[in-house]
Amino acid sequence: MTPGVVAVRPDALLVEAALLMRSQNIGAVVVADGQDVIGVLTDRDITVRAVADGSDPMTVSARAVCTKDPVTVGPEDRVATAVTLMREHAVRRLPVVENGLPVGIVSLGDVAEAEDPASALAGISRAVPSAWSGP
Repeated sequence: MTPGVVAVRPDALLVEAALLMRSQNIGAVVVADGQDVIGVLTDRDITVRAVADGSDPMTVSARAVCTKDPVTVGPEDRVATAVTLMREHAVRRLPVVENGLPVGIVSLGDVAEAEDPASALAGISRAVPSAWSGP
């Protein structure tokens, strides 16, 4: 699990979420309404579900584009449980929730690290992202 959670409110604009993802060097944020996890928003969601459809990220909310009611795991759940849920639900990330509060996220990279640290995916997950210098 990657500890700590980067979250946005359901009414946060997609541009806000994208800027947060860029500043934190992450590909997903949890969409939370107070303490309730209501969704997961990925960089791919923004691109494919909004921008590619012609939606304006300056006016569309995270709630409108996120994957709602995400499958979650607890911090004590086994890696095998996360893998099974990822397969069954065809997702790449699972919020980790403890006592109703998001406390982390499990990604495919985290699973690769735990199951096969020598794998290509684990190596990519460990790599420091290159900085984007912009246009």
